[in-house]
Amino acid sequence: MKQTADIAAPGLDPDLCYRAIMAKDARFDGRFFVCVSTTGIYCRPVCPARVPKRENCRFVPSAAAAEALGFRSCLRCRPEAAPGTPAWAGTAASVSRALRLIEEGALDEGRLDDLAQRLGMGERQLRRLFLAHVGAGPQAVAANRRLLTAKQLISDTGLPLSEVAHAAGYQSLRRFNDAIRQAYGIAPGEIRRASETAAGSTIRLRLGYRPPFDFARVLAYLGGRAIPGVESVTARRYARSFALDGVSGVLSVAPAKTGKALEARISILQAERGAALPMRRISARLRRLFDLDADPAAIAAAFRGDPLIGPRIARAKGLRVPGAFDGFELAIRAVLGQQISMKGATTIAGRIVAKFGTTIDGGEDGITHFFPDAETLAHADLSGLGLTGGRISTLKGLAAAVASGALDFSPREMLDAKIAELTALPGIGAWTAHYVCLRALGEPDAFPASDLGLRKAAGGGMPVNAKALEEIAQDWRPWRGYAALALWTV
Repeated sequence: MKQTADIAAPGLDPDLCYRAIMAKDARFDGRFFVCVSTTGIYCRPVCPARVPKRENCRFVPSAAAAEALGFRSCLRCRPEAAPGTPAWAGTAASVSRALRLIEEGALDEGRLDDLAQRLGMGERQLRRLFLAHVGAGPQAVAANRRLLTAKQLISDTGLPLSEVAHAAGYQSLRRFNDAIRQAYGIAPGEIRRASETAAGSTIRLRLGYRPPFDFARVLAYLGGRAIPGVESVTARRYARSFALDGVSGVLSVAPAKTGKALEARISILQAERGAALPMRRISARLRRLFDLDADPAAIAAAFRGDPLIGPRIARAKGLRVPGAFDGFELAIRAVLGQQISMKGATTIAGRIVAKFGTTIDGGEDGITHFFPDAETLAHADLSGLGLTGGRISTLKGLAAAVASGALDFSPREMLDAKIAELTALPGIGAWTAHYVCLRALGEPDAFPASDLGLRKAAGGGMPVNAKALEEIAQDWRPWRGYAALALWTV
């Protein structure tokens, strides 16, 4: 533990890494971490501290790998605030899905074997994949995420420490206190006092990303599809209502005043007895909504030689796939958009919200309702809203599947399996299934090849057939979702 090493983890060039930390080059922030043997601390490449000697540095691809080696995170550069690393993005699809489930707390109470089964593999195979791609096992990653989430909530919010412990995934306050003391050498209260966080009714959460990031383009896409009464989008800000785990409120997201990050502001309007704000789930959903874990350099490199997508990606630097805060809500919106205009689908979505959504007392900026839950829509009378009988049947079948637990929007299966699960529902075809996987699940390789807009863009105005587009798109894997966004919007 804490031995020096003149090598980096597989895939990392130690000389390049050291030059990056010498320059404190922000472009490398989140791509790797440096473990310093003389201090026992690991840092981001942009840490303001004096650069350590070369022989005292070891480079690892993730914070979890550093923790597994026995290093503790730096209190100055705060590794918990770093943008997602390539390891966290997952070079294997199964690792990527597992990381997203861990981010939402899959191993806080559940067993590793349960997680492996959700991903359709054995426990040993999952461990091997994590060691190969992340540099640490799944349970070490989960422990690291709990720790870094707790540190971020201590520093960046005014939540009581007991709620921080719960929100970060600790099963007891004692375990929370012990973990913080072991990692940082001081009590949680001392970190809170040092950060000078002011308590208040609005909770702030900082969400880092790797630049470039075209926030305006994401807002434009979301704004055209915003659900009336639930979402509000302006030129610089996204806002919406939410109801999650017994807590309801309103949140907004805008660029942070400093650094490469967005800032979310969360206001709690109501909470059931004993319910605590699910900060980890909210953070994970917001990161998926704005695609904050994407590596734009890797995506651009993948398309650089492609004559159709390459120029589009070059023109739209920082292109992201706009996701969804709530998978069920997005799936309903996708069904409404089948074979009608975007404006028409938005209008009908607003009618559904107005009739079946719960009204918000004291809403602001056009946010007046919570989106109706699956059980409500499964039993709702949707006639008289401008929907065909077939569309009503599809919506109610989708809502019933979600309400019963037969369908969820966690990234557990491989893409093909999720497509098959969705298309098994009456009225949901390949286009809808791929669109839902692309936005609700953050599947970077989802690609609705039958979409007329994609076929026209690929054919230079004259649509190619879906089969031909599928064949063309094989060269774009595993980033077909970004190709779709480029064809749609650039």
